Amino acid sequence: MKKLYGHPGSLKTVSTKYCAGCGHGVIHRLITEVIDEMNMRERAIITNPVGCSIWADLYFDFDSVQPPHGRTPAAATGIKRVLPDHLVICYQGDGDLAAIGTAEIIHAANRGEKFTVIFVNNAIYGMTGGQMAPTTLVGQKATTAPLGRDPVGAGMGYPIQVCELLATLGGTRYLARGAVNTPANVRKTKQYIKKAFQTQMNGEGFTMVEILSQCPTNWGMEPQDAVEWLENNMIPYYHLGEIKNELAGASEGAAAASTGLGGAAAKGAAR
Repeated sequence: MKKLYGHPGSLKTVSTKYCAGCGHGVIHRLITEVIDEMNMRERAIITNPVGCSIWADLYFDFDSVQPPHGRTPAAATGIKRVLPDHLVICYQGDGDLAAIGTAEIIHAANRGEKFTVIFVNNAIYGMTGGQMAPTTLVGQKATTAPLGRDPVGAGMGYPIQVCELLATLGGTRYLARGAVNTPANVRKTKQYIKKAFQTQMNGEGFTMVEILSQCPTNWGMEPQDAVEWLENNMIPYYHLGEIKNELAGASEGAAAASTGLGGAAAKGAAR
């Protein structure tokens, strides 16, 4: 009998340290499936910084580098420039990428660095205790926003739509946003990851896949409730799809559409 589905060779067979219902495990699986399909295991390097992503090197059976908090794009820049034939991956959370590492990611993207960012957005700080993140939604509660994020009255600002922000930069070639809350979204997210990895290996420019993920522990929910909360609250603000696609054969106006989505989402949050 032909085996249609099995354990990826690039994914170690170890027990998970992630909380029940966390999306990191699914994302790990997608990354390793794509690496195996591309036969890139011996030339793959993942950079995973502080945060829940710090555990990533326990699960990936290929080379990894652990940079300081927020400095992942800088480390990936050096690695990719020295080893241009390798698949270099930044695996970053919303605190690491959109807070302490904001300058790093913006300038790496603007330079068109030829690595791929896997940006896990669960709208909160995971490992450090559930503080408000740059991606925390308006009204969403966190340990540092117990009454909910108040963008104006409490001066907390608005949640940052990273894909739409980076879409304005000339160095970005492919930006997509997926989710791991349903089987259909998981399959679509895998397609985005594969396209981003292939674009990187073609040397075309900066690529990133943002992935909306559940965090039941810090959201204070049961896993199934967290899946529904993501569907009903995160996806209406963080629109899924290819936010910017400047690859050969891509549909026209993808980048322009991303700006329109961002504006509409920001207005919706303000209401």
